Amino acid sequence: MAGDESGITLSRQDLREVTAFAAACAEAVLDVFEADQPDDSRPRDAIGAAWTFARGGERGKSLRDTAWAALKAAQSADTPAAREAARAAMSAAGAAYLHPLAKATQVKHILGAGAHAARAAELVAGHNLGIGAEHVEQAVHRATPVVVEVLKRFPAAPGGGGRVGELIRMLDAGLRSAPLTE
Repeated sequence: MAGDESGITLSRQDLREVTAFAAACAEAVLDVFEADQPDDSRPRDAIGAAWTFARGGERGKSLRDTAWAALKAAQSADTPAAREAARAAMSAAGAAYLHPLAKATQVKHILGAGAHAARAAELVAGHNLGIGAEHVEQAVHRATPVVVEVLKRFPAAPGGGGRVGELIRMLDAGLRSAPLTE
């Protein structure tokens, strides 16, 4: 996948690594959604589709469809925490669609699942921001050197976005300052 005029290049393997990272972040809070909506498999399906792509599957219509379905599941959830957990699943499936555009908004494709997962955990803990910070730290440790290197090709995360936006920026800063180790 060639980059645009800004020179960002993303290989299929880069996208797979980013998607695996996002899927792992979302999977950490899947139980939050399933406790709220035990008969709704859409977020689980989105995370499963993300893992399938990350492990060599196709990036096609079914992957995109599972992302949209997880977003609809978020809209039908009964609790704010479950909505955020479903958005994390949507973001995991959507991570495969990171574009080689030198725009800060693209960082959301890399970090959105981690930020929504951290917000879901905060909400479950009664709006405990320390729990969100712990989830961000766990995500920093979960990221592979490839994920960090891909992130560093993009501008820093944009402002705005409420608490999820803050969590994206925390995760962005943590990953950009993390030492690269194998």
